[in-house]
Amino acid sequence: MDKYLNLKKSGFTIVLGGQRSGKSLFAENLVEKVGGGFYIATSESHDNEMASRILIHQERRGELWQTIEEPVLLNDTLLSLKGRKKPALVDCLTLWLTNIILLNKDVEKEVDDLCSLAVNLDFPVVFVSNEVGQGIIPDNSLAREFIDWSGRMNQKLADVSDNVIFVTAGIPHIIK
Repeated sequence: MDKYLNLKKSGFTIVLGGQRSGKSLFAENLVEKVGGGFYIATSESHDNEMASRILIHQERRGELWQTIEEPVLLNDTLLSLKGRKKPALVDCLTLWLTNIILLNKDVEKEVDDLCSLAVNLDFPVVFVSNEVGQGIIPDNSLAREFIDWSGRMNQKLADVSDNVIFVTAGIPHIIK
């Protein structure tokens, strides 16, 4: 797998998978193999269950990581890292998407801006995102809107990315 992924250069990788598929751990390992970098965490803790999920991720991170917690201003955060030459991991895009939807931001513009920015960064980035479109169609409009935007976001990023990896049961599969 490593021969296909070179995080020492600029460019970006998107790691997709379902909940608890092992995608975050796989993405973390990719960046740790080149010495670590910036960990951009997009999640916010609104309840005990989410706090537990966040704690699991925090406890895995060692001294190789510099954590930046940013739930909304992802593009600005990535821009601020230009010139530092260290890889960044964004975990995760679907939580970022949730945050911008709930704030009634222009989702299409935010996603398009992210795609444009990602291809022009001078450091490697690994984006983690959930693949949520493989289940049943939800019975409420907000959930359907989220699934639709998530699918569009993942497609747009995958189209311009250097690598696309799908993780199932902890096993990475190279898509692109």
